[in-house]
Parts: sequence; structure tokens; C-alpha cells
Amino acid sequence: MTAFTVALVLVVAAAGLLRWRRPAWYWLAFGVTLAALRVLVRYRSVMDACGLTVPPARWRLSLARATNRPIPEPRPPRIRRLRPTRTGLVLRLKLRPGQDVFDIAAASDRLRHSFSMFGVTSREVRSGVVEVRMTGYDVLKRVQMPAEAETRAMRVPVALREDGSVHYRDYRAIPHALTLGATESGKSVYQRNLVAGLAPLDVALVGIDCKQGVELFPLARRFSALADSPDTAAELLDALVARMADVYRLIRTQQRITVDVPDAEIAADIWDLPHELRPTPVVVLVDEVAELALYATKEEERRRDRIITALVRLAQLGRAAGIYLEICGQRFGSELGKGITMLRAQLTGRTAHRLNDETSANMAFGDIAPDAVLAAIQIPAELRGLAIAGDASGGWYRIRAPHTSLRQAVNLCNRYADRTPDLPELAPFRPTTGTATELVPSAKASPATA
Repeated sequence: MTAFTVALVLVVAAAGLLRWRRPAWYWLAFGVTLAALRVLVRYRSVMDACGLTVPPARWRLSLARATNRPIPEPRPPRIRRLRPTRTGLVLRLKLRPGQDVFDIAAASDRLRHSFSMFGVTSREVRSGVVEVRMTGYDVLKRVQMPAEAETRAMRVPVALREDGSVHYRDYRAIPHALTLGATESGKSVYQRNLVAGLAPLDVALVGIDCKQGVELFPLARRFSALADSPDTAAELLDALVARMADVYRLIRTQQRITVDVPDAEIAADIWDLPHELRPTPVVVLVDEVAELALYATKEEERRRDRIITALVRLAQLGRAAGIYLEICGQRFGSELGKGITMLRAQLTGRTAHRLNDETSANMAFGDIAPDAVLAAIQIPAELRGLAIAGDASGGWYRIRAPHTSLRQAVNLCNRYADRTPDLPELAPFRPTTGTATELVPSAKASPATA
């Protein structure tokens, strides 16, 4: 009995220590089993208390009266699957007639308290089927990306969502995006993760960094073109517009619109072209968009109009030509001048780190998810890297990118420098990097190689 008591005390102490110091290990060792049992045992009573049950069918009531049996109890949604994950539980429910997915979403906070979970989110899988994701601990406090993430062409993992799933930047689904964040909010780390994810892919990176290149030029060996001033940026954007026109001419000559060609094989963008003819896709990263929109003289105003016009053209027409925009900035508002709201309308993806003003939050989410505006300006200053992400569908969620140092990003770009394509129209803007920089070991592995 004494040995059993000592062993039990040691197990409880180990569980408590793991829960405090290594919540992910505690969850995999103890938490997932306890949480699954808790959900299964409390499920019917919790659903009834949260108002997520429906009365029994009339035929069941009639049958109970006719056979003098007890009246059937209200029925909760049927559990179709309970699946444990590395961060929580995934519960797939089949809704009863008369129930709606919004009923589950409205009760998420009550379900979180009732099941003693850290967070609960829900989404509709298909008509009548809802997936409820529960997290067992704060996955955004110490971000740990999964060892293997699903990757494919133009789709890279960049952050972790609050429900424990991976947040991907998918350029095929969301061609252009806007990323905002105040100073020291973690915007630069998010951008490094994006470059780290794109570096191993067959894609051309183009950067515009008007802070004399201090953010993007250390990564220059993986960039096909870089601009460090508004004047150079204007010329670079004009070159991209000219490339876009050339790509469209190529698509026109290869469309193959004949009677014997199936509709699915008619080329309408670069991804419909044969692989040997397909132009290299281009991702354009603008580090501080406000620097491109500010002016003090008439000459600078003309340059500004030229830059904004080129950006709007690329945002409106660049997707089919394989040109994708990543617009970043600390401030983004209508006071930046004409054309800014037109540019914003084309930026489907929205990510906002901590913002100092409500106007920028409104520019990010006011037209797609108004309830995300308040969340964006309430991010604590000590939680660097925490952000709100959303798109035109109206949904939004909290994400946080793993910390990637500048040295880690530089090492990764140097490793994949041989993948940097040579684009003739962008040759005048190709950064001169000299000899290869030696890789310096870092304490952490890059998230793209983890």
C-alpha cells in the first residue's frame, strides 16, 4: 500500500509539473484521456443545459403513450466521431432537425466551461454536420508548429490558429493579402515566416522595402528583385505590370480554344498552361505601404500616383498572370490618398497584429468582419506575434506565428538561393549579394524545416 501511494503521489506530481511547464506534453500524456472521458460522461447533461437539445419526435411520444412507457428525453446532437489531436479534441456532430450551426457557435463559451477546455470553436462541414474543435491548453502562448504540415504549390504554413490547426497562406485561394501591425507587434516575424515558407518553392520573390532595405535585404539571395526607395519601387512596379501584359499575351496564344479541346483544358491563367510553358509565379512583398503613398512635393505626388496605380493594376489583374501581392504596413487608412480604398478592396486576405488606432482596424476588417475590429485593437502589447486573421468570407480567428530570428531566415534563404529564378524584365533590380554567406547555426530550427 505504501509503494502504491508513493507511486500515485509521483504520478500526480509529474502531471502537475508537466501541466505547468510543458502543457503540450501533459495533454498528450494525461489530458487527452481525461478530457475525452469528461466529454462523453457529461455530454447529454451539458447539451441539455446549453439548450442544444430538441424534443422527441411526435411518433415517439405517441408510441410512449400507447405502450404506457416513460416520455422520451430531449435529444442532443448525435456524436459521429470523437478524435483526439495534439492540441485538443475534435468532435463531429450530426444536428437534429430544427437545429442550426449558429446554435453551436452561440453556445461555444458555455461548452468551454462545461467541458473544462481552454477553447471551443465550431464550423459547418456540410449541411447538418458540425465540427467542434476543443483545445486543451493555450496553444498560442508557446507556438509549436507540427512536425509535418500539408504543403502544396503556392500554399505554405505560416502560423498556428487558436484551435490548434495550422494557418496556411494559400495564394491560389487568396491571391492578395493585407498585413497590418504597429511597431513591435510581430509583423516582421510573420513576414519572415512567410519568406521562409516560400523559399523552398519554385517562385520568384520581389521585395519593396523603403526602410533602406533593412528588413528584406538580408534575405536578398532568395529575391529576384528588390527596391529600397520609392523611386526604385515605381520602376520595379512598372516592370511587373509589363511582365503581366507579356504573360497575358502568352496565355492568349496557348488557350487552345477549339472544338475538340475539353472546357477544363482551355487556358485562362498560368496554371492552365503546360508545365514547360508556365511562367514562374511572382510574390511581391511590400514592407511599408505608407512610405509609397506619402509625398511632400508635386513631383513626389506624381510618383505616388504612379505607384498606387501600378499596385491597383497588379491587384486587379495579376492573379491570372501569377503575380501575388503581400501588402504590409503599420498604418493603413483613407488619408493615404486616392486609390488606397480601391487597393484594399482587392486584398482578400487580412491579417492584423496589435494596432494602435481603430481606423486601421476598420480598414482591415470593417468591410468583411466588423466584430474583429475590437479584437484587433485589444491585443496585449506583451503578446507579440498574436494577430487576427480573416478573409472575405466573414470569418476570423486568432493566430500566432512561431518566432523566427533574422539569422534563421537568412540561413534558409541562403540554403535555397539556387532556386532564385532569373527574370529578364526584373534583371535591373536583381540585388547584388557578392559571395555566398556561410550558414550560422541557430538555437532553433526554422519552422519551414521543422
